Amino acid sequence: MKVSHLAIPVLLLSCSTSAFSAGNTTNDSFNKAKKMLERSVYHDHRVTLYCAAPFDSKKNIDLPDGFSTPKHKKRAQRVEWEHVVPAQNFGQSFIEWREGHEKCVSSKGKSFKGRKCAEKINKEYRYMQSDMHNLFPAIGAVNATRSNYNFAMLPSENSDFGSCDMRIDNQKAQPPIASRGRIARTYMYMEATYPKYRMSSQQRKLMLAWDKQDPVSKWECKRSKRIEKLQGNANTIVNSRCSSAGL
Repeated sequence: MKVSHLAIPVLLLSCSTSAFSAGNTTNDSFNKAKKMLERSVYHDHRVTLYCAAPFDSKKNIDLPDGFSTPKHKKRAQRVEWEHVVPAQNFGQSFIEWREGHEKCVSSKGKSFKGRKCAEKINKEYRYMQSDMHNLFPAIGAVNATRSNYNFAMLPSENSDFGSCDMRIDNQKAQPPIASRGRIARTYMYMEATYPKYRMSSQQRKLMLAWDKQDPVSKWECKRSKRIEKLQGNANTIVNSRCSSAGL
């Protein structure tokens, strides 16, 4: 069979994609993932993703100037581990999330579905949920307000959190400039790694732009390597940028 010159690059691209598609297969506990991040990844870099707010070993946060929140006041006082790619975005590809399962029944006999059911039944989902490459520290109130909203560029110029330029409006979120590259490379990693997750074309275009506009830092490269050592799989998107930057 004759293979056209056009087909060769396509075949090579397919092979290269599958070559780095190995995701988390070592830890399916979200709680364990959070503890490992706290103790072995962020122990010397306790700074939140969106607001660059420092926090100590007891999770006390130094909130940004002017930070206030009408809701989630208790969560404003604590650090939480945020799924940058929301669990719902990949969770909905699992049938247990969408439709439930015969074993997803409460003690009162009521059937349930969604995240709780997917977490209970599907190990592949638990691996994705616990992937530390997709988990970042965030002020709890910011995590709660961002919810599962997709990222976008918003027309509003007003921050929702004082001097932290995190904007949330109409079920969309615009993060500060300094966090956009890390967000982009996390989205790109999740798509490259897990067949269950795919970005929309609009979201992919935005992430490609943010990846270029906000290059990797030494800390992002160090974080990636630490997680790789703990979890057993690389974030090849971040690692390739680090290599190109000599980091």
